[in-house]
Amino acid sequence: MPTDMGEISVGFELENPVDRENFERGFGEESGVRRARVRGVVDTGAVMLVLPENIVEQLGLRVQETMVVTYADNRTEERPVAGPVSVRIGDRSTRTDCVVGPPSGEILIGQIILEALDLIADCTNRTLTPRIPDYPLLRI
Repeated sequence: MPTDMGEISVGFELENPVDRENFERGFGEESGVRRARVRGVVDTGAVMLVLPENIVEQLGLRVQETMVVTYADNRTEERPVAGPVSVRIGDRSTRTDCVVGPPSGEILIGQIILEALDLIADCTNRTLTPRIPDYPLLRI
């Protein structure tokens, strides 16, 4: 149950796309594709996807760089960025990198995911819905 008024919590799937590509090229079995079903909070104030360190490790994502992040309370901190990771919410999916959060920390779904999947966050009704039901319409 959501703890904050207006908080949107959604279940979604994560997958290591490198594992998927290797399987599709005939290397290994589909059971070797690392994936996770998780629950995260839609954070319209966040830019990137934030995954806890234990989920990043479970998926076998590679740390690519570090980035200075700013929290809601204006603290700044250098955090690792890992990826790529495939994100599927409902029938829509995208690939992105993620900020690596503390182990067992909260999963945050930021604007990059919302924009790529063309999803609208309605905090009043606590829903996440496609802007256009049939397919994402991306602005370029």
